Amino acid sequence: MIQAAFRIEPCRDPSRRYGSTQGAISLETSEEMAVPRVAAESPGEKSKDTVEELLYNKDDVSKLMKMERRPDTEGLGHQERWFPYLDKVKAGSMYLSSSEILEAVTPYIMDSRKERFRHAVKNRTYSVCLVVEGLSDFGNVSATFRSADALGIQSVHVVACDSSKRYRENRHVSMGAEKWLDIELWDSVHECFKVLKSRGYRIATTHLGMDTVSVYDMDWSCPTAIVVGNELRGISDEALGSSDLHCSIPMKGMVDSFNVSVAAGLLMHHAVCDRTSRLGCHGDLTSEESRILLAEFSLRHNDNAIRIAQEYAERKIAELKSKL
Repeated sequence: MIQAAFRIEPCRDPSRRYGSTQGAISLETSEEMAVPRVAAESPGEKSKDTVEELLYNKDDVSKLMKMERRPDTEGLGHQERWFPYLDKVKAGSMYLSSSEILEAVTPYIMDSRKERFRHAVKNRTYSVCLVVEGLSDFGNVSATFRSADALGIQSVHVVACDSSKRYRENRHVSMGAEKWLDIELWDSVHECFKVLKSRGYRIATTHLGMDTVSVYDMDWSCPTAIVVGNELRGISDEALGSSDLHCSIPMKGMVDSFNVSVAAGLLMHHAVCDRTSRLGCHGDLTSEESRILLAEFSLRHNDNAIRIAQEYAERKIAELKSKL
C-alpha cells in the first residue's frame, strides 16, 4: 500500500521542485475547510519500497485510481480507442463529475503544480501501453514505470511477478512515477492479452527471430501494447504465441540484447517519436478525456484532495436540501 508519512509545517514559499509533493495543496483560504498545511515526506524517507508493495496487492493498485473506471467486459464499446475512465467519482453519498472535482480541488493546488498537471495531461496517451511480463527485479519494474511516465505512456500492465524471490531495495528508482500511472496487475498472459485485445490493442512482443519486425518499420499510430519479458528468459512462449507481431531494436554492437528497462525506454521513446512524426503530436486525449484525467491527477495529488471533494459534495447536498 502506498502510504505517505505526513508532518505539520508552517507556510513556506511556494517555489519548489516539480518532482516534490511538499506543500502542494494549500488549505488556508477557506474557513469551512481550514486545516494545517500538510506536506508529504520525500520518497527517500519511506521505510519500504512502494513499487514492491503495490505489485503484491491488487487492491492497493486499484485504490490509486480515483475516477470510476469502465468495466473490462465493456471493451471498446462505442469508443474509437480505449479510455478507461467514466466522468464520475464517488464522493461520500453522491457522485461528482470531473468538472465538479476540479471546481472543488483546484483552488487548493499551487499554480506551478496545476501547470505541471496540464502539461502532463496534454502529452498523455492510452494509444500505446506497456506490458512487463515476469520481471524478477523490482528495480527494473520501477525504471520502466519512470520511463513510461516521462514519455507520456499512461497505462502500464504487470503480469505475474515472481513473489518467491527477495528483491533489492530500489525506492529511489521510480521517483514516485507509480503515483501518476494507471497500473493494472494480471495473474496470467492469457488474461492480460484477452483484455488488451478487447480494448483494441495489437500486441507487440520484443523478440529476436526470423519473423521479427524492426521497431523503425512499425506504424505506432495504431494502438499498440509493447511487451517486454523476463531479464534472463525473455518473453514467454505463451506471450510469443498470443501476440500479433514480434518486434526488435536493431543492434549494432557485439551483444544482442539491452537491459530490459533500457529496452522498454527505447521502445516507448521511438513510439513517441513515430507518433509525433505521423500525427503531429504524441498526446491524443480529447478535451473531455483531458478534463477527466486532470481531475484524476488532482485527486491523486494528496490525500486531502479526497476529503475536500467529499466536503464539497456534502455542501452541495445541503444546498439542494435547503431549496426543497
